[in-house]
Amino acid sequence: MDINNQLDGLAKRLSSFLPPSMNELHQDVEQNLRSGLESGLRKMNLVSREEFDVQTAVLLRTREKVEKLEQLVEQLTTQQPAKKENKS
Repeated sequence: MDINNQLDGLAKRLSSFLPPSMNELHQDVEQNLRSGLESGLRKMNLVSREEFDVQTAVLLRTREKVEKLEQLVEQLTTQQPAKKENKS
């Protein structure tokens, strides 16, 4: 579901709690609630689920590369003293 549709639905549900005598205010209240919700969400610095999943995959690939590089460095450092000993 689209975030805009979710905000619209939430604003409508919240405005439905107004007493029936305030029916003419429902549209204004819905718009103000929606604006307030959007503003609050923007301030929270949220990301979409899709963006989160993409970044998780990037992080996983980066971690795998770092682990491979750590193994390579370990191999090279263990080979280094053996080469020095052979030269002596």
